[in-house]
Amino acid sequence: MRISARTQYALGAMLALASADGPMRAEQIAASQDIPRRFCDNILLQLRRAGLIHSQRGPDGGYWLARPATRIALADVIRVTEGVDPVGRPFPKAAAPLEGIWAELRDHEDRLLSETTLAVILDRSG
Repeated sequence: MRISARTQYALGAMLALASADGPMRAEQIAASQDIPRRFCDNILLQLRRAGLIHSQRGPDGGYWLARPATRIALADVIRVTEGVDPVGRPFPKAAAPLEGIWAELRDHEDRLLSETTLAVILDRSG
């Protein structure tokens, strides 16, 4: 699996929000994760539209997680930014037996990312 810069930034933003004590402003998120500000705004909009974060304008506003960090998996964020990985074309002739291995690899990858939550990552880094 290849992860785009957008996904790396989105995961960083989500981890910043998961570790925050309250709402964070976009400029705080961008600065804390070294995300270009305009890029950060676009990512936050995408995450909000997907229902992973909430936002509020005003002096007490900012962004925060839409549900607890224990209930947001890495796969949730990756699906928003990368979409669903299409199944590749079949392996030709002699390489056909590899199809099963690649299917197992995709299943393992999906299972790991679906089981690993933001809270798990924060616990590992703390």
